[in-house]
Amino acid sequence: MDSLDLSIREHRMATATLTLRAQGLPLAHREVVVEQKRHQFLFGANWGESTLALVNGELSGREKELAEMRNEYFLRLFNQATLPFYWARFEPERGKPQTQRILNLAHWYVQHGCVVKGHPLCWHTLAPDWLLPLDNRAVLRLQIERIQREVTAFAGLVDCWDVVNEAVIMPLYDRYDNGLTRLCKEMGRIRLIGALFEAARAANPRATLLLNDFDLSPAYDILVEGCLTAGIPIDAIGIQSHMHQGYWGVERTQRILERFERLGLPIHFTETTLVSGDLMPSDIVDLNDYQVSEWPSTPAGEERQAREVVLHYKTLFAHPAVQAITWWDLSDGGWLNAPGGLLRRDQSPKPAYHELERLIKGEWWLPPTRMTTDSNGSLTLTGFLGDYELSLEGRKIPIALHEKGPLSIFLDLS
Repeated sequence: MDSLDLSIREHRMATATLTLRAQGLPLAHREVVVEQKRHQFLFGANWGESTLALVNGELSGREKELAEMRNEYFLRLFNQATLPFYWARFEPERGKPQTQRILNLAHWYVQHGCVVKGHPLCWHTLAPDWLLPLDNRAVLRLQIERIQREVTAFAGLVDCWDVVNEAVIMPLYDRYDNGLTRLCKEMGRIRLIGALFEAARAANPRATLLLNDFDLSPAYDILVEGCLTAGIPIDAIGIQSHMHQGYWGVERTQRILERFERLGLPIHFTETTLVSGDLMPSDIVDLNDYQVSEWPSTPAGEERQAREVVLHYKTLFAHPAVQAITWWDLSDGGWLNAPGGLLRRDQSPKPAYHELERLIKGEWWLPPTRMTTDSNGSLTLTGFLGDYELSLEGRKIPIALHEKGPLSIFLDLS
């Protein structure tokens, strides 16, 4: 067993003594079945345009069939989904948000047992063009109102949000004019972030609120530290890991984790990509500059992706500060037309999908297990943090292992 596996066992597993009683008497020498139902850790992926269209009844024929295949593979593996709230697409015409389409999508994922996250509430890229004629005061008011509207409307379905996306570069962004970069230049990052987090917190006090970025230079952890010093209620740090130019490797990933864990907040890897084709040239600074009409997956690339997926997920799962990993995109041909999916374009699974399934629903999962209580009505359960179900004589009793333990859980079945 290597050091990553040892760390995973240390930080992700719990041992609980379950004691079963009825009418005050121990249920001694009873056979039970214990089964894991879900991980506490969030293993997720982003929504997929085909799923959005399918849920809203907009597909038929082969497109519908492919979307249904994608959803089947999604639900076999993941317990978290990230939904699209890009303002320019969510509200392309001022006052006409696409709320119902995304509500339908959120309901679908929740009904299928997924935790749902919204991405993002504020992002200078994909800010609506109708902000441009407005002054900064109006832009700020509308951005705050937009946050209040979405966070309130989706409360109970979407209780986790990337509130501000890519703030490090926001005031410096010069690809095209947009209202949010102009606003950030005037207010400064910390003042703007503070106003937007305050609005999100007021709209849903129970929500988990993230600051999310791809810029992992010291500028980002300095920004997070400045926000925390200013009293901004950030709940978790979002880290993007788009590795189109090659896998970071274990050591680099661990160095990044060491830098951010000092801030004392949970870490979510919000956007993770490893490609299964040729790597993007290393001299590309902005990944969006690499635009190709064909970027195929290859057999050698798929084997490489599978090896790297295992190492990356084990490295993150082994670190106690990490609470979530989101894969981006589940199927090939998404962002940048990259072969970054765990599924090919025909929705068949790649080796990387099978390797993740082997970990998440194999090594890191307790299948139905028969156990027998002792003379005191007790048994010992060791498993990965999450939700379990105990079956006894036709009854099903939920069990939560949400702390590392050791735990003592008393179940009265009277």
